[in-house]
Amino acid sequence: MDTPGTSQFAVAIVGGGPVGLATAVGLAQNGVPTALVARKAAYGDNRTTALLGGSIDFLTSLQIWPGCKQQAAALRVMRLIDDTGRLVRAPEVRLSSEEIGEETFGYNIENRILVAALEARASELPNLVRYDDDASTIRSGEAAVEIETGSGARISATTVGGADGRNSLARRSAGIELRTRTLDQSAVTFNTAHSRPHDNISTEFHTPHGPRVFVPLPGMRSSVVWVTTPDEASSLQSLSDGELGLRAERQAHSILGKMRAEGERHVFPLMMQSPAALAAHRIALLGEAAHVFPPIGAQGLNLGLRDAADFVRIITTAHQAGEDLGLAHVMAQYSRARRTDIASRSAVIDFANRSLLSDFLPVQMMRAAGLHLLNIADPLRRFAMREGLAPWWRRSA
Repeated sequence: MDTPGTSQFAVAIVGGGPVGLATAVGLAQNGVPTALVARKAAYGDNRTTALLGGSIDFLTSLQIWPGCKQQAAALRVMRLIDDTGRLVRAPEVRLSSEEIGEETFGYNIENRILVAALEARASELPNLVRYDDDASTIRSGEAAVEIETGSGARISATTVGGADGRNSLARRSAGIELRTRTLDQSAVTFNTAHSRPHDNISTEFHTPHGPRVFVPLPGMRSSVVWVTTPDEASSLQSLSDGELGLRAERQAHSILGKMRAEGERHVFPLMMQSPAALAAHRIALLGEAAHVFPPIGAQGLNLGLRDAADFVRIITTAHQAGEDLGLAHVMAQYSRARRTDIASRSAVIDFANRSLLSDFLPVQMMRAAGLHLLNIADPLRRFAMREGLAPWWRRSA
């Protein structure tokens, strides 16, 4: 596959979102010759991400987080409130980071700020070559993977990290089948200003159509993830800033005072997606190429950043040992490292969502009993909080 005019790299990362950028930065920082194939686009949207402890540690190791921290809001308390109006309801659950000896659970930050910091760091690394273009073809061979960009540039790498989203070309090129389950739900995301302080408390209201979460931003602002029916999501998207703010204020039972929506709002149909394998034919999947599920518990991007951290660790070790980075045993090592984490998070989120939507009384009773147990059993509550930040096997490693 050494075609004349082809640039050679140890690794190529396809996809320029936070997961792809973080993976490319981590590899290049560790001395691995890396190509990043992703079109640079102005990240103008106002979506946010709640980054939990392990993600903060990884971004700190990449020399990115110190420049972002002052533009993020700390998450110190999480409230779960049953707002279903059903006969059987769960008690309010209040989780505090102090209880597990942490200053915060993490920080909420606008995605554009995080991406700008990752882009700036990527531009500093001599081992990272950026192709400001989309991959048009990806072909796996016995010894390497060849990528051709839309403008005709050719790249060869011993392995590829596919971080190119839920419609991943890398996944299709590896011949990995995808299981998809479409949910009868949509998520509306937007930001609000409010007249009362959030006190670094993230509040999640559980409704019969899904959770509605108010997550602190710097100042008297919060980001909102509102899961509901597709029809209501479309209706919310069409409201004026004042009207949407009033709907948010009512949903939040005025705990944040008067509210007004700010900027854009986005609607995302919800689904569950899982590939039949996490790696094949020298291609490994990361981020939404490897897992898609509802926005519950701030797990999506945090799980993707753990994909990035494990891929960086495994590939760096193999590179330093002089191994062929795309060999089956290296790909299998990545799959083993990620399989349990991804499967367990997906299962828990799917169950939490299904139990909230169910009208079956025994399911409602089981859910209420579980949250009540979380409230009264201190060891269980502390375990759940630590598990939300990172899987137990990562904490003990």
